Amino acid sequence: MRHFGHIAPEVRQRLFHQEPCAFSADSPARLLSAALGATLYSPATRPRLADDIVKQTGRGVVSMVLCLEDSIGDEDVAEGEENLVRQFADLAERHEEGAADLPLLFIRVRTPEQIPDLVRRLGPAVRLLSGFVLPKFTEERGMPFLEALASAEAHSGRRLFAMPVLESPQLLYRESRVETLEGIFRAVDKYRDRVLALRLGVTDFCSSYGLRRAPDMTAYDVQIVASVIADVVNMLGRADGTGFTVTGPVWEYFRVQERMFKPQLRRSPFLEGQAEELREALIEHAMDGLLREITMDHANGLLGKTCIHPSHVLPVHALSVVSHEEFSDAQDILRPERGGGGVLRSQYTNKMNEVKPHRAWAERTLLRAEVFGVANEDIGFVELLAAGIPA
Repeated sequence: MRHFGHIAPEVRQRLFHQEPCAFSADSPARLLSAALGATLYSPATRPRLADDIVKQTGRGVVSMVLCLEDSIGDEDVAEGEENLVRQFADLAERHEEGAADLPLLFIRVRTPEQIPDLVRRLGPAVRLLSGFVLPKFTEERGMPFLEALASAEAHSGRRLFAMPVLESPQLLYRESRVETLEGIFRAVDKYRDRVLALRLGVTDFCSSYGLRRAPDMTAYDVQIVASVIADVVNMLGRADGTGFTVTGPVWEYFRVQERMFKPQLRRSPFLEGQAEELREALIEHAMDGLLREITMDHANGLLGKTCIHPSHVLPVHALSVVSHEEFSDAQDILRPERGGGGVLRSQYTNKMNEVKPHRAWAERTLLRAEVFGVANEDIGFVELLAAGIPA
């Protein structure tokens, strides 16, 4: 699979200076953690789940979570498990190994015991599974999940990844936050080779204080949430080799009936791309707030995003593409002859590139360029959005 692989090759050639690379569920973890992109959640009880997965693959989705936790009722868990087993068997029958691309598939469980049980019940179809999402993760609660995953992996012979969700009240409360983060680090560091990414559960954070952000506000406008994101990145997302990929919070809205504030999308980029109708559609469906939040995610060190609606996938991917200017700067900074440091003017002659302080940024940028591609000089996010919308 590859990002933007659902659009025609000749269109990709027009859009990209460097096209996104191909990857599979067996690719190195470092590559997969950057390539997750918009991870689409779906309740595990959907009766045509296999069809949904195939359909979303054709629309550019590369990672999905099939949820047995908050998205379904307590009384529906057994039915959800049975449905997952049936749907995985259906997918395995229809898609022989290597015959067709499928997204990276993860199951969000409620208890550690579900992990080995589901791996056993999936049987040969476990080859389609990439791992498990672990809810309300703390050191005390999370270690049994990680131990269960390691045991299931050993018995199945299938590499399985964990994606812990950071959403517990202990992480939110100021008096317990640092201790909780230190414990989380100890747990995920012990299983570093199997932790693909850390996911932020901002909806649970808000619920602890009876809050819900409006569609014209981002998570970063809710100060108590923004402070948690900052501390998570500070302690778990460092670029010194100890950090992990941290993904952005879910965007809850997909249509707005009435708004209080002006739209947040400038008109000029859409006029240049002759895409004014696209701008109006994005505003109508609350996408201007989403686009701003994605930009803030990147500025705060997050990559990828939890999504609950298919319409959110393309904006996440379009804004993850590396611009030609970013790519040029990153390449300049990482040239072997720059190893001794120094300062240089960018090829775009609009900024200073300082080799040593900007090195970690450049390395992350080139990894993002590998999985999401590099746009041509005259291509912006408007063209990427317009090209990726299904006809």
